[in-house]
Amino acid sequence: MKKIPDLGFWKLWNISFGFFGVQIAYALQSANISRIFSTLGADPHSLSYFWILPPLAGIIVQPIIGALSDRTWTRFGRRIPYLFAGALVAVCVMCLLPNAGSFGMTVSAAMVFGLISLMFLDTSINMAMQPFKMMVGDMVNEKQKGLAYSIQSFLCNAGSLAGYLFPFIFAAIGISNIAPKGIIPDSVIYSFYIGALILILCVIYTSAKVKEFPPEEYAAYHGITHESKKEKTNMFKLLVKAPKAFWTVGLVQFFCWAAFMFMWTYTNGTVALNVFDTPVITTMTNGVSRVVLDTQSAQYQTAGDWVGILFAVQAIGSVIWATIIPMIQNRKLAYVLSLVLGGIGFISIFFIHNQYALFASFILIGCAWAAMLALPFTILTNALTGGHMGTYLGLFNGTICVPQIVAASLGGIVLKIFTSPGSVAPEVNMLVLAGVFLIIGAGCVSIIKER
Repeated sequence: MKKIPDLGFWKLWNISFGFFGVQIAYALQSANISRIFSTLGADPHSLSYFWILPPLAGIIVQPIIGALSDRTWTRFGRRIPYLFAGALVAVCVMCLLPNAGSFGMTVSAAMVFGLISLMFLDTSINMAMQPFKMMVGDMVNEKQKGLAYSIQSFLCNAGSLAGYLFPFIFAAIGISNIAPKGIIPDSVIYSFYIGALILILCVIYTSAKVKEFPPEEYAAYHGITHESKKEKTNMFKLLVKAPKAFWTVGLVQFFCWAAFMFMWTYTNGTVALNVFDTPVITTMTNGVSRVVLDTQSAQYQTAGDWVGILFAVQAIGSVIWATIIPMIQNRKLAYVLSLVLGGIGFISIFFIHNQYALFASFILIGCAWAAMLALPFTILTNALTGGHMGTYLGLFNGTICVPQIVAASLGGIVLKIFTSPGSVAPEVNMLVLAGVFLIIGAGCVSIIKER
């Protein structure tokens, strides 16, 4: 088997550069979906259910894209056609989703429109995101994969930083941050427009700069014989043959991604109530009285912008920690330390009521995020050989999507347990639970089998 040659820094950079634009789209979705649906009139106890669609789309789409791209060979490459198609769909949906309340529809119709748009947005983002991980597995040797995924982590967090800050920046320059009932503020709408433009430009750059290996060269580098090409297999057989690293890292992933699903769902309500003293109102739905935050208030929308700042701080913390992780010789130790720091960050939010003091919490959360972006894929791709790299990475996405689906399905039920009658939902409790999950995940690192 031929050895993949070392690549220069800028070739590694170009392979992942489009990830910057894709992550802007993902950050805008992560930071604003709860805000958008709350503005449209969603019950806080139902917010988590709106988050089921994105990972559900991912768990279906990613393995299919991986399997198809493993068998695709075109003049444009094997992964890049899927990357480009996903980006085009994402751009279209990003221009539609934030306008869910602006087309004169009823509240229920606007929510259905928003849900359908969200499903297409996350499906297309998943379709555009996965090829970057696959190209690193395809084109980078084992020695350089740690650096390649670190570059990808850096670009991911830089894109997150931009996406999280857009609504705050637009509000700061005078674009309206409040809107009539059921309408999304212009600061959020324009953020999605700019994010869509940057996404397509970044993807065009990577598509133009990266030349994937032709079939014969790829086969030589990955030990694929003529007989193995003829081998008939399917995803279930591949799962049976999956290396131990697939399953042991997957267990850690379960607790990590469930924790971050709670963060994306409940940070907005937590910050609005605990930090910005957002007023509450009593509403009546189907004869049932409930106390909720006033989403039309300036405090709620200001809190929504501040959540973007906090997520940006998390991204900065992640960028900084990503440079430290390679200095820690023991990879498992780096993984454990990162997740424990993130768990402490989540739990500390319960005790903090100052908007600036929350920076410390989210810097610590960024440590866990940095490890989650780089270490699992480094461990897994080093354990894989042969012609099913894309399929395995697509299947591995299930360790990201399944915990999010579980967390989104059970989040509302757990929050109701925490909620006292006649009181607003204590969404901060869900963030404490997220911290506990990260610490459990750190404990599971010890069982990871790297080979």
